Amino acid sequence: MEIRWFGQGAFLLRDNGSAVAIDPFGDLSASIGSRVRFDYPPVEIDRADLLLVTHEHGDHNGVEQVGGEPQVIRSTAGRIETPFGTVVAIASEHDAAAGTERGPNTIFVFPFGGFTIAHFGDFGQSALRPEQREAIGDIDILFLPVGGGPTVGGEPAAALVRELAPRLVVPMHYRTDAIEFLDPPDEFLAALPDWQVERSDSSELAVPALDEPRILLLAAPSR
Repeated sequence: MEIRWFGQGAFLLRDNGSAVAIDPFGDLSASIGSRVRFDYPPVEIDRADLLLVTHEHGDHNGVEQVGGEPQVIRSTAGRIETPFGTVVAIASEHDAAAGTERGPNTIFVFPFGGFTIAHFGDFGQSALRPEQREAIGDIDILFLPVGGGPTVGGEPAAALVRELAPRLVVPMHYRTDAIEFLDPPDEFLAALPDWQVERSDSSELAVPALDEPRILLLAAPSR
């Protein structure tokens, strides 16, 4: 399976001709203006079979950036059947105040490429509730925001990794050369000293052998 990161929470997963797109965004220059710097290029995906949108913020819900005729699961909770198996969509919040500050967020757990994958979107709770943890179950690959601010970060993000015990963690939604309004991943990485960290010079990479738990830092794309 190949993973491509577009920045923030946007990914494309590909395996044997099939593709899953998650949280794409378009050109945000008009909506953001001069308030913050957002220099990720717009996501452009020719085709996907499945499109997942974790929440309705502009840097996550650019469904028009994905071509083909994907099945779309958008900002909802439940168990949804797809060509790849059951997607478990788990209701969560974008903040630690029961969603009253930034609204709802969906955690997606789904099978793809021989793995069980969890994408946490813009998860902002201080911790998982017991019923959320039970719904997530056992996972192999975890896409997790680690940049703090509007999402979980640092030690709380590391605590989620220890609780969920995936074999591979792909950090997302943190400060890079393209954005400045989030924290870098340093505090998160320092909180997991026993984990092997693999730093890639590319934003696209095949999933490495998962013989031991590791963190994969993909290179952030820029204009």
